[in-house]
Amino acid sequence: MARKRIVVTGMGVVSCFGNDVDTFMDNLYSGTSGVKKISHFSCEDFSTQFAAYIDNFDSEDYIDKKQARRIDKFIAYTLVAGAKALEASGIQKEHNLDPSRSGVLIGSGMGGLDMFYRAAETLKDKGAKKMSPFFIPFTITNMGGAFLAIDYGFMGPNYSVSTACATANYAFISAAQHIRKGEADLIVCGGVEATINAIGVSGFCACRALSKRNDAPEQASRPWDKGRDGFVMGEGAGVLVLESLEHALARGAPIYAEYMGGGMSCDAYHMTEPRTDGKGVVLCIEKALKDAGVDAQDVDYINAHATSTLAGDMAEISAYCSVFPDTSKIILNATKSMIGHALGAAGGLEAVATIMQMNQKKVHPTINLDDPEEGLDFIIPTEATDCDIQYGLSNSFGFGGHNASVLFAPYRG
Repeated sequence: MARKRIVVTGMGVVSCFGNDVDTFMDNLYSGTSGVKKISHFSCEDFSTQFAAYIDNFDSEDYIDKKQARRIDKFIAYTLVAGAKALEASGIQKEHNLDPSRSGVLIGSGMGGLDMFYRAAETLKDKGAKKMSPFFIPFTITNMGGAFLAIDYGFMGPNYSVSTACATANYAFISAAQHIRKGEADLIVCGGVEATINAIGVSGFCACRALSKRNDAPEQASRPWDKGRDGFVMGEGAGVLVLESLEHALARGAPIYAEYMGGGMSCDAYHMTEPRTDGKGVVLCIEKALKDAGVDAQDVDYINAHATSTLAGDMAEISAYCSVFPDTSKIILNATKSMIGHALGAAGGLEAVATIMQMNQKKVHPTINLDDPEEGLDFIIPTEATDCDIQYGLSNSFGFGGHNASVLFAPYRG
């Protein structure tokens, strides 16, 4: 029996460049940095005082005003990105889908951190009797997907994946598995994160993971550059609608790309550091290629994890060199050079970027690559470049050694 083909029929984003996929891509193509000094909370004594954060978030009437004031930002980002992805797929809240075969798998690395922080302050300053009854529901990582399912009446598979920075890719792979097993026709899936507050930034500062380039924030995220000194925090949501091809064709849905396959692995090595031999990443990519039925030599584009860390960037390059026979023919870029590292949302935003670059037949630059490391035998554009991608690989690797790779291709009928 032939395996079900899976296609992407909708995409939605919430990003430091706004909530519109085309605007998001325009900024990437122009090499715009979304990184800026933090102004919405005091961080003068932090070692890092900047991030690629979302300023003046607009829910665009997708969320009831009363509800918008209550919910954590990660839930709001989920609802807006999810609604936009469904709209792009031709689905409104009043729809004819089978609710039992429609699901939501939107994960988060840290959930409602803003709500958690405010609740801790309330408990400390005002005592237990002043705690909000919404604290627990609006903090747990599954609640964004639950709210989206409530809005659309989707009663199929619904849970939150939480694998740190690999979260969104794990969600895509899990959603595809449900569809291929015949358990769902359509799943809204991806990742979300909203951690740029005092506790989130100070926590990552304590991990010594962040860039300290406070004098030039827009130059701080610089994957593969010899002057890199850590990653830049980002936030947002990236969501896809994955759907069986037969279901998409039957309802006349737009098709943006084909999901070919995905792979997961664990480094089983260290809490935060990548394996120096790259074995976990190699295993992950090889699993993705096998699942997709694609030869390594046919992959011509990689959206790299590339967080701008000293150890991670080149360990990733080493893994690629182990998998791909001729890297000099592969186009490689780093979306995080412009939008920072959106943690659990990173893979979602980068999947959207990968698919849009396929459709628009050009790739965005990697910015701040002024003094490249040796051994980068790839095509790494530093300005928007025309191309025709046949197979695009998007990679996400998270704290704990969680690795996930997904492979997309243009829909060819």
